Amino acid sequence: MDSKPLLALRAVRREYPSGDGVFVALKDINLDIHAGEMVAIIGASGSGKSTLMNILGCLDRPTSGVYRIEGRETARLETDELAELRREHFGFIFQRYHLLGDLSALGNVEMPAIYSGRSRAARKIRAATLLSRLGLADKTENRPGQLSGGQQQRVSIARALMNGGQVILADEPTGALDSASGREVMQILRELHRDGHTVILVTHEPTIAEQADRIIEISDGEIISDRRKEASAPAATLAADRKREGRFFGLFGRLQEAFHMALLAMSAHRLRTFLTMLGIIIGIASVVSVVALGNGSQQQILENISSLGTNTLSIYPGASQGDLRSARVQTLVPADAAALASQSFVDSVTPSVSTSVTTRYRNIAATSEVQGVGEDYFRVRGTRLLQGSFFDAESVESYAQVAVIDHNSAAALFPNGEDPVGAVIIVGSVPMRIIGVVENNLLGYRRSNSLTIFSPYTTVMSRLLGQHYLSSITVRITDDVAMETAEAAVTSFMAMRHGVEDFSVFNTDNIRQTITSTSQTMTLLIAAIALISLIVGGIGVMNIMLVSVTERTSEIGVRMAVGARQGDIMQQFLIETVLVCLLGGAIGIVLALSLGLIFEKMDLGFVMIFSTGSIVAAFVCSTLIGIVFGFLPARNAARLDPVEALARD
Repeated sequence: MDSKPLLALRAVRREYPSGDGVFVALKDINLDIHAGEMVAIIGASGSGKSTLMNILGCLDRPTSGVYRIEGRETARLETDELAELRREHFGFIFQRYHLLGDLSALGNVEMPAIYSGRSRAARKIRAATLLSRLGLADKTENRPGQLSGGQQQRVSIARALMNGGQVILADEPTGALDSASGREVMQILRELHRDGHTVILVTHEPTIAEQADRIIEISDGEIISDRRKEASAPAATLAADRKREGRFFGLFGRLQEAFHMALLAMSAHRLRTFLTMLGIIIGIASVVSVVALGNGSQQQILENISSLGTNTLSIYPGASQGDLRSARVQTLVPADAAALASQSFVDSVTPSVSTSVTTRYRNIAATSEVQGVGEDYFRVRGTRLLQGSFFDAESVESYAQVAVIDHNSAAALFPNGEDPVGAVIIVGSVPMRIIGVVENNLLGYRRSNSLTIFSPYTTVMSRLLGQHYLSSITVRITDDVAMETAEAAVTSFMAMRHGVEDFSVFNTDNIRQTITSTSQTMTLLIAAIALISLIVGGIGVMNIMLVSVTERTSEIGVRMAVGARQGDIMQQFLIETVLVCLLGGAIGIVLALSLGLIFEKMDLGFVMIFSTGSIVAAFVCSTLIGIVFGFLPARNAARLDPVEALARD
């Protein structure tokens, strides 16, 4: 036997807080274990034997003293370096098996090789070989719940051997088994010893301890006896024979495996996963829907404004809006409209007068608003023709008794569905022939229920009003001229013509800008409220993931025992959270799009307009929520103490 010990403890002491004092579990332990030995540590419950095994397996650290593995002092090692020792040197066999119920027997055995960086193909072959060697070739796809106690313990042994298992640490390996299964497990451990593994088993049964070559008895934290039996030839050491074939290194491989394990965990707890992502679904759906509703409403408003002409200037008599003397100002005349039409920045102009009269057709009478307008009125206002035609310049010049009525007027005067085009109606006391039907007039940027009749302004001024002056002039500006510039030019031009500023100019573009700004503000406000719900959903995800860490403490302990680094544990939980949030975000977006289709089918007058930007922002937002709110649970999981984690079940 090599004189240099594989494991060496010098004055190792382990204390735990206990009330106002401390409990001493181990008292100045001095112990050497050489490669190839089969050692049994025996003692009653509470004697400190499990604490000693945890320190030997780097699951726990001594309070004081020195513990060396192949000359390396463990007190000087970082957490991930201790994980590397557990991963590459030790194999653990637990009394309660500690198999993960979400994984098959093959998946449980593979686990240590995942953290050591072995390729998927290589580790599957190795795991299948080990299970076959232990008589479980036909149970590789069975989950732990489908295996007997003895079979589960054999899976645990295969897992301990996955990375070589230079040192096998068995904590009461037969404690939960019947006598037959217990004998099988001990037979396997003896075979492993003969193959060169260093086997350290903890037991309280003398019959089990007697099967070892060396028996160490511990009581009240102290070694009270250490006797060796007559040993056969020393077993060969495996220290120089641990294989490294099929290994790959790098962050990508570990991330890929963490992603795979996260998917398995999510699949195994579907209901919990769905409830976790529910807050994200609602939040993302709210944000995307609100933005789409805002875009749709804004477009509808702008279309309504466009139907009035978004690039128009309206000129009214009176020095300002609300001027009490405006009714007495009669200086706005058709000649002004004609002069404005000759300006280079003007697209079209329409004079306008109006009055309210009773309109009759046969035995039907209704109050109508008569708009006396120029031939370009329909272009200036962007009015859509439903049937017939508009009147032209010749009709204006000849004082023609023709009329274009809106859809409301057609429905009121021709309730039986007759064709109004060509019919003669009596407007006030003037007969007029209908030549066209247009869409309903817009007042205050909403559809009006009033009846509107359009006729040449010359006809209305001479035959209905008997006046020579206009109520207003509307000017449509060319698209390449800024509205502020055009307003200043029109004001200057009209002031020069009149010699005094006895008129006011109303810029409809101001309405568009104000309504657009208000609409955007309201959309942002509602989106902010929806964003708050998204943040609340993120907090819900964090809370549930924190609970998940508590529920899965034992699983985390097992992963750490087989060599998972803190980063591996953190990656898995963080990836789970991000996946939950991304899936929730995707479902939320689909829900919002479905809501948009419902709105479209309901024909409410406007549609939800979805933008690629808002959808991309939703995905980015859900990812950030997963990272931000998943960090704390992932960090808590990574910082768990392996011994405490394994103790919870």
